[in-house]
Amino acid sequence: MERLYFLREEFDLTQEEMGKIVGTKKYSVYNWESGKEIIPLSKLNTYANYFKVSMDYIVKLDDNKHSENNYHELDKIAIGQNIKYIREKNHLTQRDLAKILNTTQSVIWAYETGKTLILTAFAYDLCKKFNLSMDWLCGRKK
Repeated sequence: MERLYFLREEFDLTQEEMGKIVGTKKYSVYNWESGKEIIPLSKLNTYANYFKVSMDYIVKLDDNKHSENNYHELDKIAIGQNIKYIREKNHLTQRDLAKILNTTQSVIWAYETGKTLILTAFAYDLCKKFNLSMDWLCGRKK
């Protein structure tokens, strides 16, 4: 994700320094920036918190950097409720949503019940498919 790179560069941080900030090694930062790996949602949230930008900006769902929250902790249960709300609003079963995201019904159940934090790739696909804000999905804005 190129915006991870640009944000880090804007603050004149090395990959090693950024790794320490988000609690990982510099090779993970490199892999995220180069697109070799998808950043975990919790780390994406840490970036958004640190740089005081929206998750939507980082993942290119929006070009506006502004974030309503300067600091936010992810809540798996609240995120799960948002996923369930979107699914039901669109008259989908868990199985239907699983097909859309190319996963299983049990994975959707685990997300909706807050047992598991949704994968970044699935969160992004959900946002793109249903024209959602990732910041809204993750409870960073109303």
